[in-house]
Amino acid sequence: MTLDEFFCIGLTITLGSHTFEPEAIKAFARKYDPQVFHLDEAAAKRSVFGGLCASGWHTAATWMKLNLATLMVTEKDWTGPGPLPEFGPSPGFKNLKWLKPVYAGETVTFTRTALGHRPMVSRPGWRLLSLRCEAFDSTGDKVLEFDSAVLVKVG
Repeated sequence: MTLDEFFCIGLTITLGSHTFEPEAIKAFARKYDPQVFHLDEAAAKRSVFGGLCASGWHTAATWMKLNLATLMVTEKDWTGPGPLPEFGPSPGFKNLKWLKPVYAGETVTFTRTALGHRPMVSRPGWRLLSLRCEAFDSTGDKVLEFDSAVLVKVG
């Protein structure tokens, strides 16, 4: 197995779906993003969104949860040279866009696409994997997108 196969370069992987229920939207908002359109249904109706909607940070955090739950390859499946590559931390993300509100009751499907990887000169034995991260509502409209990277120890 090559690293391109291991990372599924060019393939879009569905990470799963999540329904954003009103009480969960409010609970997240109370803790992390206490804006009125995430907290109060009546006030949200009077807002620019016209209804209760999830925080963009809530949608991004849900992407992360589902991403971590979706392994690429397990030790028993790894046939490449050396030990199974180990995923490390992310050095960050860019181009985060919340493209459309996620209203209460909406089910969102999350995906990732591995775009490429390169060796890290500053960290021998590590590679930087680039990802395209997206989420889509039940009508197929994109509601979230961002570019991310993750460090991977190889060999």
